[in-house]
Amino acid sequence: MKMKSLLLATLVASLSTGCASGLNSMQKREYQAFKQNNVLVEEKKPTTGAVLGILPGGGSFYAREPGLGIVNLLMWPVSVLWDPISGYEGAMEINYDITKQKLQRDKDQEVSKLDEKLAMGQIDNTEYVLAKRQIEQKYSFE
Repeated sequence: MKMKSLLLATLVASLSTGCASGLNSMQKREYQAFKQNNVLVEEKKPTTGAVLGILPGGGSFYAREPGLGIVNLLMWPVSVLWDPISGYEGAMEINYDITKQKLQRDKDQEVSKLDEKLAMGQIDNTEYVLAKRQIEQKYSFE
């Protein structure tokens, strides 16, 4: 009896920790906007993460979650129920984070160039404010 309850507790714990939380609804909308505007940096392919999730721990390892990968490796073949989802969601999270970082870096570079133009007297304050608004609008995908 004790062995069954221990096994059940282990299964419940692994099911609750084995599933990736993924992107929230706002992030998913933003992710789709990145995709539609062709700015999404796709370092990891979500479908590859899902396919690798069929292998023992493959989806979690692909999504850079080695701790979950080891748990899923030990829980295989039961982990096949959630690891493809973990791989898919994890790849999306990686792509989302990398895209956000790249866009922020690009925006910062454009604003820095604009700041230099203002400091050098090449543009006045009105032009600066207009150009900065355009830059912020260009990088707004929310």
